[in-house]
Amino acid sequence: MRVNLFDFHLPSERIALRPARPRDAARMLVVPGAGPFDNRTVADLPVVLRPGDVLVFNDTRVIPAQLEGRRGEARVGATLHKRIDLRRWQAFIRNAKRVREGERIQFAEGVAAIAEARHGDGSFTLAFEGEEPVEALLMRAGTMPLPPYIASRRAADEADGEDYQTMFAREEGAVAAPTAALHFTPRLIEALDAAGIVRETLTLHVGAGTFLPVKAEDTAEHAMHAEWGRINEATAARLTAARRQGRRVIAVGTTALRLLESAADADGTIRAFAGDTAIFITPGYTFRAVDGLMTNFHLPRSTLFMLVSALVGLERMQAAYAHAIGHDYRFYSYGDSSLLLP
Repeated sequence: MRVNLFDFHLPSERIALRPARPRDAARMLVVPGAGPFDNRTVADLPVVLRPGDVLVFNDTRVIPAQLEGRRGEARVGATLHKRIDLRRWQAFIRNAKRVREGERIQFAEGVAAIAEARHGDGSFTLAFEGEEPVEALLMRAGTMPLPPYIASRRAADEADGEDYQTMFAREEGAVAAPTAALHFTPRLIEALDAAGIVRETLTLHVGAGTFLPVKAEDTAEHAMHAEWGRINEATAARLTAARRQGRRVIAVGTTALRLLESAADADGTIRAFAGDTAIFITPGYTFRAVDGLMTNFHLPRSTLFMLVSALVGLERMQAAYAHAIGHDYRFYSYGDSSLLLP
């Protein structure tokens, strides 16, 4: 499909720079497969969902993966993208033309890495020096990797350390938050439990590639960056059983959805999964594992807007986004939510 089909105009004032407080006070646009849209708040989830529905959360935890350093006299920025092994990470490099393979980048006192290899997409493999765990080095030298559309308008600060983590964050390794789950609070979880809504978790370490624009003119020419994920056997079995019982499985976030679809067979059986996924979902895709999606509002021409258009239809999503813009919904990572129930 032509990428320009997924373009739309978003006024800059609709981009949220801070989250709603409290988190579950964020607005939520309910988008059924047909009929009118419903303007709600996230706190309404217990009455919008049905008893027995299953919400699937991503328990990844964002690490301080943004680094600033020098290669000689040249300033260099690095955003870690994907772990390769205990000491090596794939990273996007700012001012990458100033870095050659084999050169050393000094990020802070005692924190340095060798740019081992340049990849076809322009990223590098960074091999961190020393024996101290890389996570400890990042805690000393790294900052929270806010999305570019926020970072370009304000610097990350102490509040982002909490605001940009979900309440489910357990497994360290993401360089971007699974932002749909940022809206959840203990109060909301208690209400969902009382309403008979079931919760499951999986892990997908979100990579910085989620923010990269689609530069190709056709979706067939775009290559997704791989991300590592895991669904354990017991969780997979419970999710499969829920769908066979006629209960809805609703992914909280596109990251959870992509991993569920990667783990599902053609007959809808969800299998245990541990490994990389680079699934790219566009209109025409047949969904195997989910019945709905809770997600924030996404960038124009992005793979995420393509994904939601695949779930409920491009024209339907264009109408939903026009409604959201017209009704002053807040967009992107710190913005409001939508609940897509095709």
